[in-house]
Amino acid sequence: MDSNTKENFENGMAAFVGQDYGTCIEHLTEVLRSDRSHKLALVSRGAAFMRTGNHKTALSDFDRVLELDPNYARAYHLRGLARELEGDDNGALNDFNRAIELKPDYGAAYHSRATLHTKMGQTERATEDIRMVTHLTQQNIETFANENNIWRSQHMHMESMMESELNR
Repeated sequence: MDSNTKENFENGMAAFVGQDYGTCIEHLTEVLRSDRSHKLALVSRGAAFMRTGNHKTALSDFDRVLELDPNYARAYHLRGLARELEGDDNGALNDFNRAIELKPDYGAAYHSRATLHTKMGQTERATEDIRMVTHLTQQNIETFANENNIWRSQHMHMESMMESELNR
């Protein structure tokens, strides 16, 4: 990736984070002019189009991403959100299902599917998905705690070794 493309990508992502979706779209469009297969630029621009209410163009970007990578769970999830906003609940449900099939620990896709199930009057299925979101959240908290404990143990061990070296 040349420096101009890289700069446009970084500026586009910064604009997205700053909720300046028009500027984000401009920068990511420049990225895609030089690299039509830049998946992250496509999916991010699609998300920016969704935020501006341009769901049809967002769908087009998500479709392009999925042509490039049919196993991109996030693109299915985002396309599902855009489809739901366009009133295509069945298409949205299919995309949420595919995202979860590809990435079974994708909590956001379960949450979106639960919301859609509720909207569709399928409260039992919505409850199952919320249980999974809760389970995944708990799992993430435990993983973070365990990683933090390992880091703390290693850090304390290192301090102890340094202290004994200093006390020699």
